Amino acid sequence: MTAEIGISFEERGALGIVTLDRPRALNALDHPMVRAMDAQLRAWISDSRIAHVVLRSAHERAFCVGGDVRAMAELGRSGRKQEARQYWRDEYALDYLIARYPKPFASLVDGLCFGGGFGLTGHGRYRVAGENLGFAMPEVAIGLFPDVGGTFVLPRLPGWSGTWLAMTGARIGMADALALGLYTHYVPTARWPELIDALAAGEAMDGRLARLAVRPPAPDLAGLYPHIDRIFAGGSVAAILIALEKVGEGEGDVAAFARLQLETIRRASPTSVHIAFQQMQRGPALDLAGCLRLEFRLVTRLLDQSDFFEGVRAVLVDRDQKPAWRPARLEEVDPAAIAALFDTPLDDELLLA
Repeated sequence: MTAEIGISFEERGALGIVTLDRPRALNALDHPMVRAMDAQLRAWISDSRIAHVVLRSAHERAFCVGGDVRAMAELGRSGRKQEARQYWRDEYALDYLIARYPKPFASLVDGLCFGGGFGLTGHGRYRVAGENLGFAMPEVAIGLFPDVGGTFVLPRLPGWSGTWLAMTGARIGMADALALGLYTHYVPTARWPELIDALAAGEAMDGRLARLAVRPPAPDLAGLYPHIDRIFAGGSVAAILIALEKVGEGEGDVAAFARLQLETIRRASPTSVHIAFQQMQRGPALDLAGCLRLEFRLVTRLLDQSDFFEGVRAVLVDRDQKPAWRPARLEEVDPAAIAALFDTPLDDELLLA
């Protein structure tokens, strides 16, 4: 299959290779890409010639900046919400397939990897980071929430780092992403062709990765993680805001960091911030399938509200960075309304197999 739809597939010896190739959109996942990848991965399961699979990007700048939310917002605005829901239904099913893939599956991730890009990689057995990796789950800035299994992965990160990433959409680099366990190996990108050749020749993936992996540099944010844990361990959004305000009153790097996190949270959709906090509270009690079902419930409900459409407009379409959130302030969000988004079942819940 060619890259005409933004994704291509190759069989090289014992290796199946999936290549994301939609450069003008920084490999943002649209529906044809999701469907094509799902179909090919399922075909390789029963193909005895294919021993393992690698997912990569054709471009240095980005692995994948997420799902094609602009297209989803346009569908929703034009009265085609069911088509948007079907995209998320299929995307989450693909993420779940990768999590349970019966053959060794490695993602080679360099450049930007946001949102849906992490959905494709974050649940796989081998998650290989390159030196220029930039990871973020920035959905609160556009009126969404860290989905594609973020409810499962983020609260299981060390300390309260996942809550920080979810509520702020903060971007971290390769060393921090490895230190937090988001990726399993650091292999310099110059050695990726060697990895591909070895896998194509039939070498075992775990052994070759172990030989190629090198020790990453010390995480850039190492000195901040104790402070992140103290601040984001609060039992409510309000408690976290108070902690940020208090720490931000001081001087030095930690105070400056706290002020930046507070400003970032207050710019995001208030509803999305509250959803992200609740995801981190609820996720540890659920398996991945349960988390994805919950996220499908949430995204369905947000298609009936305004913040997603307003966030996409302000950040990605008009780019005026002036979204008119409703409600406009974190303090105005009704906790009962947030709970209802999570707890009220759909008539057609997401089913995963």
